[in-house]
Amino acid sequence: MLYLVSTPIGNLGDISDRAKQVLTSVHLVACEDTRTSGQLFSLLGIHVAATIPYHEHNADTMRPKLIEKLKHGVDIALVSDAGTPLISDPGYKLVRDCYDNDIAVTTIPGANAVLSALQLSGLPSNAFYFAGFLPPKSSGRRKALQPLAALEATLIIYETPNRLMDTLTDIASVLGNRPMAVVREITKKFEEVRRGTVSELQTYYAKAGEPKGELVLVIGRAEETNSWTEAQIEKLILSTLQTQTVRDTADIVSEKTGLPRKQIYKQVLALHDKK
Repeated sequence: MLYLVSTPIGNLGDISDRAKQVLTSVHLVACEDTRTSGQLFSLLGIHVAATIPYHEHNADTMRPKLIEKLKHGVDIALVSDAGTPLISDPGYKLVRDCYDNDIAVTTIPGANAVLSALQLSGLPSNAFYFAGFLPPKSSGRRKALQPLAALEATLIIYETPNRLMDTLTDIASVLGNRPMAVVREITKKFEEVRRGTVSELQTYYAKAGEPKGELVLVIGRAEETNSWTEAQIEKLILSTLQTQTVRDTADIVSEKTGLPRKQIYKQVLALHDKK
């Protein structure tokens, strides 16, 4: 059987008794990084029979080997570096191949950064979309954000501290000035939830500097920011155009309405051409 075992994302106390029991009883533990997991097992006082690496760089070659072992009765636990397996890792392909080969799969629930950040954000949780890590370059990030703009769901994104400011800029440009939260170091000593609009968070981090630790960005849904009628938006655009350029008008109106800049820019151009 394949066991999908969740491990702590920070606080070691979040490991479950069931997770410990499974990890110590299986024949093999497939790890995203055997060194990272080895350190965790040592801190938890867990002795595992054997570990083997299974990550995005070796998954295609390692997966058939794991399937063969499972078919021959070897029980395997799959763990990620921290949290719940299959979230932003290639584990789903192993699960899919298990089902294709009639191999039983079960889950050992536990800590998860996505759901924990959603809980802490104070934003609606009845519908949400997890986008994982966005592309590292601005052009790629904006392209990835564009189809998310109209989703009536809270958006959840993983990000690194050194890219936070650039990502906030792209979020403001594509999604507008929405309410959001930057959730940092979940379950750890310096856990922090910083809430505000996108522009407020840009101002805060410009002064405070680059945050430390692991970040999860939680962004309010489209419906929360789109309370402006078309007539109100048009009136605001026309009045702003009297003293501002097309580009500046798009920036100002996007920030005030919370609507995506790209959408506003098209409206500004159309109204400007009618003048």
